[in-house]
Amino acid sequence: MLIELRATNYRSIKGTQTLSLVAGASKELLSENTFDSGLPGFPRLLRSAVIYGANAAGKTNFLRALQFVQSLVLNSTAFQEGARIVHAPFKLSKATTNQPSELEVVFADDGVRYEYGFSVDAERFHKEWLIAYPLGRPQNWFERTYDAKKKKYEWHFSTKLKGSPRMWRDATRGNALFLSTAVQLNSEQLRPIFQWFQKKLVVIGMGGSEFNRLLTFQLLEQPDGKQKLLQFVHAADLGIDDLSVRREPVQVAAVGGNRVREPLSASPVSALARVTSFHKAIDTSESVPLDMGDESHGTRILFESAGAWLNVLKNGEVLLYDELDTSLHPLMTRFLVRLFHNKATNRKNAQLVLTTHDTSLLDREIFRRDQIWFVEKDENRASRVYPLSDFSPRKDESRERGYLKGRYGALPFIGELKV
Repeated sequence: MLIELRATNYRSIKGTQTLSLVAGASKELLSENTFDSGLPGFPRLLRSAVIYGANAAGKTNFLRALQFVQSLVLNSTAFQEGARIVHAPFKLSKATTNQPSELEVVFADDGVRYEYGFSVDAERFHKEWLIAYPLGRPQNWFERTYDAKKKKYEWHFSTKLKGSPRMWRDATRGNALFLSTAVQLNSEQLRPIFQWFQKKLVVIGMGGSEFNRLLTFQLLEQPDGKQKLLQFVHAADLGIDDLSVRREPVQVAAVGGNRVREPLSASPVSALARVTSFHKAIDTSESVPLDMGDESHGTRILFESAGAWLNVLKNGEVLLYDELDTSLHPLMTRFLVRLFHNKATNRKNAQLVLTTHDTSLLDREIFRRDQIWFVEKDENRASRVYPLSDFSPRKDESRERGYLKGRYGALPFIGELKV
């Protein structure tokens, strides 16, 4: 369960900004759009959050911040000694250009809340910390801070941290995370935190397209996977009656169209999965096969991401989706969002965080006021995120009209073009 994300000095974000999935006191859509977290101090969490804002306002950067944390948790131990870390600070100010970015993720797994974060620049991690709440009370399991004068780290370990923390400390390089290093060296206590980033975060729309296609391909290979996928495409009214997949062992460096690359277990040669869709003919009882590459762009997007959608709902994961409305009809985006708000399709409390320009989703029958967030640039041209609930809109207020009229900000200032 994702609870909060805090980011400072990251891309278009200058000062600390917080995106929260903690439900407010409102009773609107309580049973559909919120769920009981089982956590002390956080009685209910939101099943979804939507972010609006002008182009270049920084909406995507809030999703990128969480993806950035995920990437470093999963990959930092593979960095060579002295290798530079990808550092993307707020570059429109001299005061921040050479300063570390700081990110913190608050989440829960198996009934335990965690606060994990770090500050990082191109050379090293300057801080890293993990606070756990196994009994509802904070336990600072570990913390490290780099002392620039002494050119070494100051470390703190809780007695609650089991295993060999000092051995893990000695093995942790400056450009690697202690969390990742400890798990690599068999810390069973920290493994659930690592696996939350590894298995519970799914990204669509920010460089994960091949991964998403692979999830759909893998679903087709499961005994009942094809039926589940067909149920999804039928519910989405894509006009597809059947699907088939055929492997083509070939040696390629890149893939595109309707093909999904999958490494074969018995051979270094890659396999291309060619997907064919079948549509009913209008004048015969036969089905007409179509190469998936001949389907509409929106159909391909939905098909390629179907495995991710269904996996997230099945496993109770967190899905980050950038620009959900791209090539999709507004009713289709409503269908996808409502999968998370429906207890029958979201039995394990999966969560969706999306960015969009589709203002029809501002309908009060779809989102609560605390689920709607806006991003706009402040006077320093830095991204600022804030919820609709800050404006205390009336329950019967037209949110779409209010947004487009500028009541909530986060709109582009479009000038006149003189030719």
